[in-house]
Amino acid sequence: MFFFKRLLQFLFALILLAVVVLAAFIYIEPEKATQIAVDAEREQSGLVRKEITATDGMHYVYLEGGQGEPLILLHGFGADKDNFTRVARWLTPHYRVIIPDLIGFGESAHPADIDYSAHAQVQRLQVLAQSLGLEKFDLGGNSMGGQIALLWAARHPQAVRSLWLLDPAGIWDAPKSELARIVLSDARNPLIAHNEDEFAATYEFVMEDPPFIPRPILNVMAQERIQNVKLHERIFDVISTESVEDDITGLPTPSLIEWGAHDRIIDVGTAEILAGLLPNSEVDILNGIGHLPMVEAPRRSAEDYLRFRAEHAKAIVSK
Repeated sequence: MFFFKRLLQFLFALILLAVVVLAAFIYIEPEKATQIAVDAEREQSGLVRKEITATDGMHYVYLEGGQGEPLILLHGFGADKDNFTRVARWLTPHYRVIIPDLIGFGESAHPADIDYSAHAQVQRLQVLAQSLGLEKFDLGGNSMGGQIALLWAARHPQAVRSLWLLDPAGIWDAPKSELARIVLSDARNPLIAHNEDEFAATYEFVMEDPPFIPRPILNVMAQERIQNVKLHERIFDVISTESVEDDITGLPTPSLIEWGAHDRIIDVGTAEILAGLLPNSEVDILNGIGHLPMVEAPRRSAEDYLRFRAEHAKAIVSK
């Protein structure tokens, strides 16, 4: 009995020491700690970082993994490709998952003098798809990425076989969200981070149930946003006034609409309005979730998507 008690005390001390060492490493070497954490999540999800210069000269960095039918996933405003890393864990066993940093974000090119409207991003992404040898693919997107995905499907219906729409933007005939009321009041846009404290506040604002990330790692994640704040302000002004409703009304593409019930960025009431525009769509409202279902509830989001794909397999294959 004494032996087991001493063993438990030793194991507890060992665990405590490991926690202290890890915490010290995170605070002393936050950049290295961030990269190790990012690499570990990508590996667990079967994703590999890749780069390509598309035929139009635009340079993209993207994640790719898995086998099967291609599934392209598009991140939202102020985010990057790793917003889909967690959910990809349940997708790469079934699909060839491709997650680019959109032009203007993440590690992809950030040209200052180009058009950043959803229409322009669609044109560029169609070139990217062709550069990757993709003729037909399934498409998903969150927020701004969902806005772009909707327009992509409308402009290239022969290429986009199905849509996975996670709290998509671009539907402005909808109830005003908390973000919309803030922006209309001329207060500081909570999606634009000028410094590390503002980025930490953004992280809490966009999610109802955010995963825990140590503050030093959050500070590292903030740097790309801080360095590109002027560009992102311009992009936000463009996309926040760009509706896709006229383009997508009656779009027959099979579509799964997922929405966080506690979304403060785009009101959850938008989901039913969007469903009314897409005749072959279904809506799933996620209780206790904010604007980023694939980050806050990755397994639930992935399982909903896999179910949707299985139920609509015949319609999707026939496209």
